[in-house]
Amino acid sequence: MAKLSLDEIQKVALLARIELSDDELVVASSEISSILDFVDTIQNTDTAGVELTSQVTGLTDVWREDLVEKCAIAPKLLLASTPDMQDGYVKVKKVL
Repeated sequence: MAKLSLDEIQKVALLARIELSDDELVVASSEISSILDFVDTIQNTDTAGVELTSQVTGLTDVWREDLVEKCAIAPKLLLASTPDMQDGYVKVKKVL
């Protein structure tokens, strides 16, 4: 079992800018140690004979060609419902 000391947990909490009480340090130490044990179990799992996969859906290409189509509605009609326009453009508030 990978047991982390309270000092190690406190150092990690400091680096992560997390304030932990003494009780929370004890709980975090136990939980993180259990996570590290699980990771160790996964790393020691025999994966010989398991085929590598990058995705499991079977999709090969989900992209479509980008086609420009003419709109049946006149631009003036579309822009008529905008709250504010300037020089043919929709005017919006500044976004910084």
